[in-house]
Amino acid sequence: MQLALVAGETSGDLLAGLLLGGLRQRWPGLQASGIGGPQMAAQGFQAWWPHDKLAVRGYVEVLRHYREIAGIRDALAARLLAARPRAFIGVDAPDFNLGLERRLKAAGIKTVHFVCPSIWAWRGRRASKMAASCDHVLCLFPFEPELLHRHGVAATYVGHPLADAIPLQVPRAAARQAIGLADDVPLLAVLPGSRRSEIQYIAPVFLQAVARLAQERPGLQFVLPVVPGLKALLAPLASVHAPQVALHWLDGQSHTALAACDATLIASGTATLEAALFKRPMVIAYRMHALSWQLMKRMRYQPWVGLPNILCRDFVVPELIQDDCTPQALAQACLQALDDRPRAAAVQRRFDDLHQLLRRDTARCATDAIAQVIEA
Repeated sequence: MQLALVAGETSGDLLAGLLLGGLRQRWPGLQASGIGGPQMAAQGFQAWWPHDKLAVRGYVEVLRHYREIAGIRDALAARLLAARPRAFIGVDAPDFNLGLERRLKAAGIKTVHFVCPSIWAWRGRRASKMAASCDHVLCLFPFEPELLHRHGVAATYVGHPLADAIPLQVPRAAARQAIGLADDVPLLAVLPGSRRSEIQYIAPVFLQAVARLAQERPGLQFVLPVVPGLKALLAPLASVHAPQVALHWLDGQSHTALAACDATLIASGTATLEAALFKRPMVIAYRMHALSWQLMKRMRYQPWVGLPNILCRDFVVPELIQDDCTPQALAQACLQALDDRPRAAAVQRRFDDLHQLLRRDTARCATDAIAQVIEA
């Protein structure tokens, strides 16, 4: 069985790595190649380009890298049209993958898109164009298949693989031991994002908030898990914006940080769902280029930005976006998240329910759906 996959950025690599585990159980001799990262490589995936080539968010940022990204997509399309895998699986990265899938499907290669684009949050017109790109869409959230069916797109709810990978009972004590902290030490996990553009726009204000918190709460500890390769960008920022703060740096290991912490200051994205599955109080924040923000906010359909709030359809946790994302506001919100224990208990109950809803043995469900597409 020969399959091609493309996963952009860290979250896509994680999802694709979990999917590849299920695919390999069904087809032990699986050969998979395309664009991916270390989680996929651990499953025997052959990456022709690294996944971080696609890790760009925001209109202005994409324009800066457009020529390189378009060149990669053209070269990959030519290679796949020549190799003709049994199926192509695009994992998230819809701006890259849907156009590529359209070309492959038109040439007779079966295409599966894993992760429904957020048509319920913004750019809803994209749904009507997906039938030309996707033979099937694997949906992470239960309300998505019906939306796609209205536009003639075949889709299956497979649950979210993170809900399978993250235990229902949080291993806090083991995570604390791994970091080297006692159970009674207050700990804030700081996750400023996994893209270079996020480090540029978000990390400085997060670190300034950390410096404020260290002054106001001297006993508070901070753990900062860093995507491999990005510490060289983050460490100089920490020396400028939080020079007196002793940070616990982790190489990756975001799950360890989230299991160990009492609360987290976190950039909007898939990591917020991971934090919800770890049942952690959080402060969701985001900043981007001002022009990108002006364009994106006009296309929003919902008042929420963070995935946990979108899925719960409520401001379960605070969001501080763009101009509201200031060091003072972040620090104050983090202190509330750490100190308000009744609210933390209520957040945990909401996230317990969410975890149960999303737990579906995603790798098996997705593999069954992919096999049906291939065998049709």
